[in-house]
Parts: sequence; C-alpha cells; structure tokens
Amino acid sequence: MKPLIAIACFILLFSACKNSNKTDHSVYYTCSMHPQVMQDKPGNCPICGMKLVQATKTSSPDNDGVQLNEQQMKLGNILTDTIRSEMMGDQMVLTAILTTDQRKINAVSARVMGRIERLYFKNVGDYVRKGDKLFDLYSEELNSAKQEYLLALEKRKILGNSVIDFNALLQSAKNKLLLWGLSEAQINYLTTAPVTTFYSPLSGYITTLDISEGEYTMEGGTITRIADLSTLWAEAQVYTSQLSQIDHNAQVFVQYPDLPGKQTNGKIEFTNPEINAQTRINLLRVSIPNPQILLKPGMPAYITIKGKQLNTLSLPSGAVLRTGTGASVWVQTGDRSFKSRMVKIGLENGDRVQINSGLKIGDIVVISGAYLLNSEFLFKNGASPMDGMKM
Repeated sequence: MKPLIAIACFILLFSACKNSNKTDHSVYYTCSMHPQVMQDKPGNCPICGMKLVQATKTSSPDNDGVQLNEQQMKLGNILTDTIRSEMMGDQMVLTAILTTDQRKINAVSARVMGRIERLYFKNVGDYVRKGDKLFDLYSEELNSAKQEYLLALEKRKILGNSVIDFNALLQSAKNKLLLWGLSEAQINYLTTAPVTTFYSPLSGYITTLDISEGEYTMEGGTITRIADLSTLWAEAQVYTSQLSQIDHNAQVFVQYPDLPGKQTNGKIEFTNPEINAQTRINLLRVSIPNPQILLKPGMPAYITIKGKQLNTLSLPSGAVLRTGTGASVWVQTGDRSFKSRMVKIGLENGDRVQINSGLKIGDIVVISGAYLLNSEFLFKNGASPMDGMKM
C-alpha cells in the first residue's frame, strides 16, 4: 500500500512542476517602431535598441486590419476624425507674370518726313501727360504747308472772297496741316517758325524710344510708344490637360508675392487658340485693374480660378494614400483597431480632397499616421492592404 501512495505523490508533484514551467505563448514582446520584431521574452529591439513592449496575440487575428497598443498609438501620432459633409469648390492656382495691356499701347509717329530737333522725354519709363510736348520737328514739307496756309489767310484778308474762293483754299491748307498732326490751337496761332512742336495725344508711360535727337524720320516713322498702365494683363501658362478644367466664367483672384495681402478680382480675357506643339502649353490671360499704378509689368503673380461650390464629403489630403492602382484610407473599426478601405477621390482644394465613394458620414478615419498603419500591415502580412481590393 505504501508503494502505491508514493507513486501517486510523485505523479502529482511532476504534474505541478510541469505546469509551473509552462510558457504562456499568447503573450509576446514587440517594438513600437518595428512591429515585425516579435520575441517571447522582454529585452531591447535589435533594430533600434528601444525597450520591447508586451503584446497579446489574438485568438482569431484579423488579416485585413491592424491592431495597435497604446504606446504605438502615441509614438505613431495616430489621430482620427469623423468624416462629414462640407462645402468644397474646384480651384486651380496658376503662376503668372504681369504684362502691359497691348490694347493700351499707342505709337506716336511722325506724319511727315523731317529731322528731330529735340526730344522732351529721353528716358524709357518717363510718365507723359496728355498735351505735354513730345518732340520738335524740322520739315521742309511742313514749313511749305504752313506758308501756304498763312499766304491764303493774308490774301483773303486783303482781297476778300469775291474773286477767288479763299475759303476753299484755306480749308484745303488747313486739312493738310491737321493730317500732318497739328492741332486746331496750333493752326489758329500758326507762325513761320522753322521748327514745329508736337504734343502727346494721351497720358501714359514711355515704353520705347525709337529715335534720337538729330536723326531723320520718314513719314510714318515711330518716335515713341506710350502705354496706359491703368489696366494690366496677368499671363499664365496652362498645360493642355488643364484646359478642360477651366471655367471661363469662374471667379478669378490674382495675388502678388511682392505685395503681401493685396488681392485683385479679375476676369479671363483670352485663351490662346493655338497650343505650342513642343511644350503642349497654352497661354491664359486675365485682365486686372491698376488704378493706382501699384502693379508693374514684370511682377510675378498667382492666379486662382474658383469653380462652383459643392456640398460633398471631404478629408485632409494627408489621410488619403495613393498608389498607381487607386486611393485608400484607414478606418477605425474598434478600440485601436483599423482597417484599410478603398475610396474614389475627386476635387482637391488646398489641403482637402473630395471623397466620391467608399466612405459615409460618421466613419472615423485616420488623418495622421496612415503611412505607419500601412507599413505595419505590410510587415505583418507581407503584402499591401490594397492588393486585391476593388471599388
């Protein structure tokens, strides 16, 4: 009897010792930054040297999702937000350069051949007011026409208009002087001075000087060009692929890096009908007012073209992961549990992107740390979460 009792005690003691040495394989130790590291005992990460944290294996792991511990959530800066509906509009921002409105550039030319005796403005960029003296011209033809007019005027005063129709002669001589650029006031006070002064027909800035003092000009030769800068053009280059996205009736705002805070409303005046065959670039032109002449040709600008406003679902751009096969987001499915979901995106406005399908109002989406979740899924499963997904 005693041997049987001894054997029973030995079996119970052996069983107890075996149970005490049994390892709990549901617990493992991993690195918060390198989740692919999994060890059965505490220690340091062999990759970065950080202390390993304890984790528990789930009895039925979700191969389509990712489960994080609290420390991983903090280190990965995992932030979420609830998707909602908001107003969002299509917007395109183009880089532009301010240029002179070509419709407001006027050439001042000599209407009769002669020599330029004096230029009253000799610098490009000088401002000229309407009626200011521009240049003095010596012209044999013009002097002859002046003498002809003065002679007819004197004869009519002496002989009257009974024998010869001096009125017709005077009108003919006057018309010639008017065609050659003299004003009514100049003709009324006409003298026999050999040099004739010509005046500016408009106000503006001198953009070119095409002749110097002492040079001869032919009939029709350009003396100078004057530009009115009260209106400018903002010209931007647009790729062919962007043309279909531009609404020519849309709101246009122009901003200037050299003048912080200044913004001008404009409108699209012109889109070049011809596309550069080599660069596939087109020209878009916006007309902007410049009443105080603060804006100068050559200044850089940004053109913002805004489309219609839509009430739609949207997310921060950083929440959307994009690949060659599509776009996806990470959706929270439980406490520190996340799952990848395919979405279709639409318009982009600043740091927001439109979600056309794949999500609904109320879904909790990861807006910071999505790339970390993607990397952990890849480490644990050996494949991208988007593999095999379809919209």
